[in-house]
Amino acid sequence: MENKNTKGPIAPKIPKELSIHGDTRLDNYYWLNERENPAVIDYLNAENDFQSAEMQHTEPLQQKLFEEIKGRIKEEDQSVPYKKNGYWYSIRFEKGDQYPIYFRQKGNLNAPEEIILNVNELAEGHDYYKAAGLSISPDNKWLSFGEDTLSRRIYTIRFKNLETGEILNSTIPNTTGSATWAADSETVFYSVRDETLRPHKIFRHQKGSDSEKDVEIYHETDNTFVTSVFKSKSQEYIIISSSSTVSNEYRYLQTDQPFGEFTLFDTREKDLEYGIAHFGDHWYILTNKDAATNFKLMKTPLSNTSRNHWVDLVPHREDVYLEGLEIFKNHLVLEERKNGLTLLRIQAWDGSAEHYLEFPEETYTAYTGSNPDFDSQTLRYGYTSLTVPSSVYDYDMDTRKQELKKQAEVVGGYDSTLYASERIWAKADDGTEIPISLVYKKSKRNTDGNPLLLYGYGSYGSTIDPYFSSVRLSLLDRGFIFAIAHIRGGQYLGRSWYEDGKMLHKKNTFTDFINCGELLIQKGYTSPQKLYAIGGSAGGLLVGAVINMKPEIFKGVIAAVPFVDVVTTMLDESIPLTTGEYDEWGNPNEETYYQYMKSYSPYDNVEAKDYPALLITTGLHDSQVQYWEPAKWIAKLRELKTDANPLYLKTNMDTGHGGASGRFEAYRETALEYAFLLDLEGIQE
Repeated sequence: MENKNTKGPIAPKIPKELSIHGDTRLDNYYWLNERENPAVIDYLNAENDFQSAEMQHTEPLQQKLFEEIKGRIKEEDQSVPYKKNGYWYSIRFEKGDQYPIYFRQKGNLNAPEEIILNVNELAEGHDYYKAAGLSISPDNKWLSFGEDTLSRRIYTIRFKNLETGEILNSTIPNTTGSATWAADSETVFYSVRDETLRPHKIFRHQKGSDSEKDVEIYHETDNTFVTSVFKSKSQEYIIISSSSTVSNEYRYLQTDQPFGEFTLFDTREKDLEYGIAHFGDHWYILTNKDAATNFKLMKTPLSNTSRNHWVDLVPHREDVYLEGLEIFKNHLVLEERKNGLTLLRIQAWDGSAEHYLEFPEETYTAYTGSNPDFDSQTLRYGYTSLTVPSSVYDYDMDTRKQELKKQAEVVGGYDSTLYASERIWAKADDGTEIPISLVYKKSKRNTDGNPLLLYGYGSYGSTIDPYFSSVRLSLLDRGFIFAIAHIRGGQYLGRSWYEDGKMLHKKNTFTDFINCGELLIQKGYTSPQKLYAIGGSAGGLLVGAVINMKPEIFKGVIAAVPFVDVVTTMLDESIPLTTGEYDEWGNPNEETYYQYMKSYSPYDNVEAKDYPALLITTGLHDSQVQYWEPAKWIAKLRELKTDANPLYLKTNMDTGHGGASGRFEAYRETALEYAFLLDLEGIQE
């Protein structure tokens, strides 16, 4: 078969043999992982120049899309305030700002504003800036926060005096960004990363001191686990968490005893997962103990936390996945998922009443919001759907009355009645029913089929719930249908939905996505000439695998920061995140997992055949998926593919996994992606 696509940079082939388990893979583009090699930078720049030149004719459309997307976003905006420790806290954006302003008001919402952090000022002079992990000391006088100026998710913790506005010169480097305050408002605990970016140690720090003198409190030596530190909602305990994909372990210390010894909650056990919350005289435990696949709620007295003392409070149910809980003085709120939809269940501790919040739509997303106060009878929760903008409600759990506090405004107006959302079900290869949520503009619905963008993720048990996007209107208003494939690997239909899409069941994720695409074609929503796919990170692995397996049903594909060189990455323990993900993908040092990964890894399975049009994006400083994975992938695709369809790689030379940091700048990449799709459809306006 002839390679018809001779356009674009051709990466030199430098053969490298990679051998394990008696099997040898030949990797001609392995050299692209040399970040400091000028030839690598030259190649990435050449790909950027090629993409820019080939899509130059779409630049007016890109600019129009960017202005359109930006124009729908309210420039002057503010979050709904929440109360904690005597203050009301809020986040505000001002006109022209790329970054948020954090502020608070003492006692009531009529009090003067105190600016906690103006991120716009801190970001000046940086190509990338991210502030994270903001935490206020118990005496309300100090702020700790993390800053990242490279987009590698490595944060330096800084401290600000909220009375004087001074930011201390003493900093803590190489952290995850958050610090947990002890009751004395002088001591904090934090986690640091190792050379693979795994959070592996917890330290104790005295505010204003040299971090070189900080005391190591805990070292997580198992490289499949990560560690973190946080405070209980009760503010009475500092908790150290160690967690892997399939196991948890906790240690706790009273916040007023920061120099004391942490107490082990219970020893870790493989395949025993649990989370803990403190209230009154008990710990509450959300766990899969005793084969509770969909999790259950247990409790144990403070005096004895070993698991033989745990007792059931909310038993396991086969058809309901227990996702989370929120504890109040008089009420327990449970987040449950049944038939793919989130339910909020409210029960009084005294057993007097239990009820569910009711939601009106066929497909939607509901979740508990910020509820830091035990004593409140008001539940803050959020609601959105494919047609309803993000909404924040306060719900009185006694009177059962609710108040809409805010619904995200779409500048220029938005009429939800002009759009329709549906949920349909595709049949998988093994007969399993796979849900698809979709949305479209009613007046643009075409009986002959519409251009349709199918999105999926399908990893880590991360559920992609249906949500509103004002950005997406730029596609819907031009006749696109947007669909989410709720494939296995997420937890949309419970914990088994995740188990059936990981490890040696990973291929279910890919075939589910293909089945969803085929159903959308079969039912006339779209056609192979109008079906597009998009996925990012592990979703990039998804679309990469899918176009090797079934390229003919897609016209175009967008793969953002895609994890496509699965085998090589998972064999390299020096790469961030690798060892901690053995329980997600398998350990390729074991031959069974190696062979299975190799059978679906997008890079390893590129063949001489026709592929859809493809736009790939990455960031040079990406810490989650290294830039060389998409770079190697496009080089191999360009070498082997037999079609003349567009093939582009766009590398942001300044950013990492999350893209640009500014509030609006990130939408330039969205405008590029949308222009790529619209251009393939022949839509120029």
